[in-house]
Amino acid sequence: MGRKLPLAVGETSRTACARGLLRRGMEERTGELLSAAVLAERVGWAADLVSGMAASLLAARWNTIDVDILASGEDAGGRKLPPNAWMALRRLGWTVSPAEGIRVNDRIVRMAQEQAGRTLRSAKWGADLTAGVLATWPVDPVNRTSEEWDVVREAVPGGRYVPSSVIKGRTRQIAAFERQCGRLPADVFELEAGPRVARMLLLSACDGQQATLERHETIPGRALLRLQLPARPDPRSYKDWTWVACPIALPPTIPAGAVLHLPTLRATGGQVRADLAYTHAVPRAARAGHTVALGVDWGLNTLLSAGAARLHDDGRITALGAGGMFRAAGVLAQQHRLRRHSEYLHAKADHYQRLINTDRHHALIGKHAVLAGEISAVSARRSNLDGALAWAAARWAVDQAITAGASVIYLEDLRSMEARGMGCTMNTRMSQAVRGQITDRIRHLAAEVGIAVATVPARHTSKHCPQCLTPLRHRKAPDRPTTPGWKWAFCHSCGWQGDRDMGAWKRIAARGLTHQGKTVTDRTTGAMVIRSVIDTLEAKAVITPAALKTSRKDRSKTGPTRGHTTRPAPRRRRAPSPTRPSGPAGKRPEGHAHTDRTRLPRAAHRHQDVTTISTPTTGHRPRGAALGAGFHLHAHATPPRWTDPPPDTTFDMGSLS
Repeated sequence: MGRKLPLAVGETSRTACARGLLRRGMEERTGELLSAAVLAERVGWAADLVSGMAASLLAARWNTIDVDILASGEDAGGRKLPPNAWMALRRLGWTVSPAEGIRVNDRIVRMAQEQAGRTLRSAKWGADLTAGVLATWPVDPVNRTSEEWDVVREAVPGGRYVPSSVIKGRTRQIAAFERQCGRLPADVFELEAGPRVARMLLLSACDGQQATLERHETIPGRALLRLQLPARPDPRSYKDWTWVACPIALPPTIPAGAVLHLPTLRATGGQVRADLAYTHAVPRAARAGHTVALGVDWGLNTLLSAGAARLHDDGRITALGAGGMFRAAGVLAQQHRLRRHSEYLHAKADHYQRLINTDRHHALIGKHAVLAGEISAVSARRSNLDGALAWAAARWAVDQAITAGASVIYLEDLRSMEARGMGCTMNTRMSQAVRGQITDRIRHLAAEVGIAVATVPARHTSKHCPQCLTPLRHRKAPDRPTTPGWKWAFCHSCGWQGDRDMGAWKRIAARGLTHQGKTVTDRTTGAMVIRSVIDTLEAKAVITPAALKTSRKDRSKTGPTRGHTTRPAPRRRRAPSPTRPSGPAGKRPEGHAHTDRTRLPRAAHRHQDVTTISTPTTGHRPRGAALGAGFHLHAHATPPRWTDPPPDTTFDMGSLS
């Protein structure tokens, strides 16, 4: 199988990852079939050998000097270090060996060095951040002055663009160390212990002598993974290592022409999960030159509000349609309930641990173990719910961009957003928002279709009018203009009024289109970002209101009204529906909502409103989830309505009289 990916004009290569599962294997030497449990056991033995060596290597090199040497990119002789972590560690002479009596091949050692090298390289940024905060330690760590903020940002590498929440979090961590030890830590390696080493096999650090991966010759969705695995947990010789062939069913997200790479294997829960990396061709996304953009605004109850805008040749910007919303109040309420349940379980487990103390024969040890398992299960449910919500929201946003024909998606940058003076409830809700996951998944899905994703500054996107940039006035609702609130906005200058989030996405899209020439690519993450707002460009970032449609035909009355005969009822209302046997409802027009349904037809509850996050007092029993609908009845999205109106299917039906 060729490793070179052919690219056409306007295409670029992209490496992505998909999840797979090894369900069985076959030992090539004996022809013995291995079940999923036996295969997971043997992969676990190999992962234990690798993680043990990686942990010992990390413990020996977890210090400032070694991390700086590795991050410098040069060895003692001034030669450039290789990009592969295991090769760089070998160039520096940082070797590791298994325990005495254990025999492994050189590729197993490579995987341990690769895992340890990646961890040491990633520790460099945290070390520099901690060093900058320590060097500019403020007088009051809780409240820095503006001058102290400028000093700490100058001391931190790239501190101008580091979110303030990151610096505050590291400051709180150092302050906790100071309260406990009575002094400041020397560096991050004293502040934090060495990271835990994961049990996994990085087969990408190996070659054909340890593992191979080939597609099936005739079936495009199949591949065969061959690798050497130990036949016992403590292999004593090379005879204890055997070749095992494992068929893999490729996920449908992997294109037929993609180049496959050796996966990463993880043995969890009696199964072997494979992270399948592949490289495929995608359309190239441009940083500038966009005429149609999708603006996306974040919210709490309305998770996403999005709409498209067009940049015309004369510089005008107009909105395409009314936009849409992605509301996930039900999912966020379930997330809130799981969080409260997790906090209760953690408090109970901590209380049991204090009672047990160091007594190994305490009567509560069994209950503590049961609580630990329940905590893990609740944590897994929360992670799965967050992942499902992130994928659903990202898929909706990208579909909006595809439908509108947009070539770029502009997201407001809320990495530094914090709730101040709004109470612990608002802080909790904001901390539970999965904005980071949604952003990553939007970038992943948009790259598949060649749509660029860029972040723009969020300053004043909800405060100023999208048509004249005048500060808006906010009220509770359009029919309650005197009630203070934040949801409905109106402009006293130009007369625009609308939902606060709807005005925000227009501001975001207009700001992105006018500042697209200032889009840069972040060197560390590779993400496109607009870092600052230019006043001259911001003055042009206004949405031109659409012209009102006027009738061309003069409909002025020129004479007396003609008499009309009595018209019969329309065709769909000629026969009224029968009256309900009992209940307050009477007759209804044919074709309208049913009157014999006492409950809501979708997963809703009187406590499950778009502004509700607290736990229902009467229990949460959504009808849709009980019928098997599950997650998607809790997430509601507005369908796209852009420049093309829906077709009129009644224009040729004739008169109903």
